[in-house]
Amino acid sequence: FIWTLQATWHLVNTRLEMDQAFDQPVCKKKKLWEVVAEKVNAKLKQSGITDITVKAYECDLKWRNMLATYRKNTDRARRLGVASVHWEFFKAMHGVLGKSREEIQAQRQAKLSGTKVGKAIASKRFTPILPTPPATPAACISRPPQDILQLYMELQERKLNMWAQQKALEERKIEAINNLAQAISSLAQMNS
Repeated sequence: FIWTLQATWHLVNTRLEMDQAFDQPVCKKKKLWEVVAEKVNAKLKQSGITDITVKAYECDLKWRNMLATYRKNTDRARRLGVASVHWEFFKAMHGVLGKSREEIQAQRQAKLSGTKVGKAIASKRFTPILPTPPATPAACISRPPQDILQLYMELQERKLNMWAQQKALEERKIEAINNLAQAISSLAQMNS
């Protein structure tokens, strides 16, 4: 299946409309993608395109590719400004997917506030476990060339040892197969 521009727009709009359903912690993504495929097919038929049918896995795969492109464009927009992004789907996707962490957290808090879990969390003091930020390039200490060479040599030596062990294992397998073949042939000679 080759994605036309129209089919891609139908996919983007349908998937973005269903973003909250996909964002649920417990949901069957396969079933959601089947719903997306049905809606995209219905929109294509409404547009007068009847010779194309989209399958759920095709929608999922296309969306994953589009997400990768969206992330690249988001990085580009962060570095060079939004005006530097010329991808036609960026604005539509960024309108839904570009929410800040604070906005997402506020939405989750609003959803949780009326529930037992939300009240339990509110009554407790806890420290969230946050991922450690990546080290900045300036903080990284560059290794002297000798250390890098030493690491490379150790890695090569480990590889050679691994291959030697693998070779020895394969030779033992061959020897065991030969012994088995000899035992079978000697049994066959005894029985005949």
